[in-house]
Amino acid sequence: MADIIKLLPDHVANQIAAGEVVQRPASVVKELLENAIDAQSSSIKLIVKDGGKSLIQVVDDGMGMSTTDARLSFERHATSKIKRAEDLFNLHTKGFRGEALASIAAIAHVEMQTRSEGEEVGTRLKIEGSEVVSQEVCVTPKGTSLSVKNLFFNIPARRNFLKSNQVELRHITDEFHRVALAHPNIMFHFYNNGSELFNLPKSTYRQRIVHIFGTRANAKLVPVEEETNVVKIQGFIHKPEFAKKSRGEQFFFINHRFIKSPYLHHAVVSAFEGLIKTDTYPGYFLYLEVDPSSIDINIHPTKTEVKFDDEHTLYAILKSTIKHSLGQFNIIPALDFEHDQNLDTPYTYKNKEAKQPQVTVDAGFNPFLDAPRKPSPATRGNISARKTQGEWESMYVGLDQPMGDNTSFSSVHLESDTITGSVFEGKVEVGHSVATTFQLRRKYIVASIKSGMVVIDQNRAHQRVLYEKLLKNATVKQSVSQQLLFPLTLSFTKSDRAILDEIRTNLTHIGFIFETLDDESLKITGVPILIPENEVGMVLDQLISDYRQEIIGESFSQADILSKTLARSLAVKTGEILDSDSQLALVNDLFACKESRISPFNRPIYIMLTEQDIEKKFI
Repeated sequence: MADIIKLLPDHVANQIAAGEVVQRPASVVKELLENAIDAQSSSIKLIVKDGGKSLIQVVDDGMGMSTTDARLSFERHATSKIKRAEDLFNLHTKGFRGEALASIAAIAHVEMQTRSEGEEVGTRLKIEGSEVVSQEVCVTPKGTSLSVKNLFFNIPARRNFLKSNQVELRHITDEFHRVALAHPNIMFHFYNNGSELFNLPKSTYRQRIVHIFGTRANAKLVPVEEETNVVKIQGFIHKPEFAKKSRGEQFFFINHRFIKSPYLHHAVVSAFEGLIKTDTYPGYFLYLEVDPSSIDINIHPTKTEVKFDDEHTLYAILKSTIKHSLGQFNIIPALDFEHDQNLDTPYTYKNKEAKQPQVTVDAGFNPFLDAPRKPSPATRGNISARKTQGEWESMYVGLDQPMGDNTSFSSVHLESDTITGSVFEGKVEVGHSVATTFQLRRKYIVASIKSGMVVIDQNRAHQRVLYEKLLKNATVKQSVSQQLLFPLTLSFTKSDRAILDEIRTNLTHIGFIFETLDDESLKITGVPILIPENEVGMVLDQLISDYRQEIIGESFSQADILSKTLARSLAVKTGEILDSDSQLALVNDLFACKESRISPFNRPIYIMLTEQDIEKKFI
């Protein structure tokens, strides 16, 4: 039998390995920024074009590299961070695997200019698809400038899977935030298509958070600080009233490295128990410092997953520290069990004087008098006219007659045959005057139909109704906007503002009218008639979060995303009580929709129980 196992060529192996390290342009940004930080830079510039597809350039003023090091840095498993296997448990640098530059050079056009402090001239190196095109002497400032162009130029399939420029830019911005928040002692500049997005000077942790997320973030922060033999914790948490229904501002840093830890996240959420709703998430920026030998970072090439030696102790310390901060800064309301609120004077009566109560007596009142009496002059002004005896007795005429077997029930309409609807080809049709609907456990609406009954999820049904209305308004561009008597002024971060500017046209079609005040503020003068004025800020925050996280993966347009998000935010929630008229209106609106069976998020809206199904339960 012939030998069939072959050793892959280096360029093929590099492309395969690059798939683990470089998933999208944001992965390149992360690796290059971390290399710049490891080079002990004091100022770093990030330049991006076309969402990182055309150009990603990182310029730093760090140590730089010699000619030999510049060439060797693009070889796989070549690194200056570690020398032995034991060094993996004593890491003080961002990178250590020696795979980043080799993986990037395998799938892009890379140009590097670098010069160390002791050299008069630097080195320019060009690599295309792991092949060195040129290496020459050049004049360049101290430090390193590395440009990555035409990402995935030799892997068309991977390039086709990239999202739009706006989506890729948001991922790059998220990576930039994670690196910049972990290192406030470094100056960062971020440019996109020639315009400056961020200019972050050297600052403290709190100032760096405010520079990135806007001035309104300062009022949300509660400081957290604790130091033990196991861990040193510092940072900030958001006040409970600023908890959001979506994740977005949750950051964990271990030894100045961003990580993702559901276990530690649960510790933070449990510390907020009783202060926030169950379906909301608190924001936090927590910096933990532990012994490098007690954690293992070498789990995944992205280095965002970490294993701890004693995670249970870390969980308990983190939870108690956050609870202590919430209590120390009077975030948790104080309870006085000795105080009786029933003895408090109502606010409206606090400054009023006490008055002597007066008792009036009707001297002409006689309980044994059958004939209607006239009120006395003393009480004539306070007693309203009463109905005569004949008026109320006429309501009970005929009640003393026995009801026979032939009594007609034609006047009693328990369920009209002409309005209960019918079932045809799997679609439920309910008329405009269904008499038998009721709410079950404040979640379902039960309505009778001709063949049995239908049980409807009120939240999903309302989502479907609102979704089709909003999508129609956004499509035909004939929405009705409610003008505000007093315009609302809302503040957003730069990244949030970029999303609003991107979807501004569709927001206008739905009914939002707003204008720009400055880099962080918007003045909203009109909102859709379906949105209450006090919920505008919450709806826009949810809309931005959904659009950023691409929760609606099957959407085909911005209008569809906006309609689904707004429908979910505005729909009647589980637990809300609906009167009979509201129940009936919701049922009729649902079955007037083009698609009444599933919600905008592909969930079933109702189930049908026919008369035969019910009879089977009694067999």
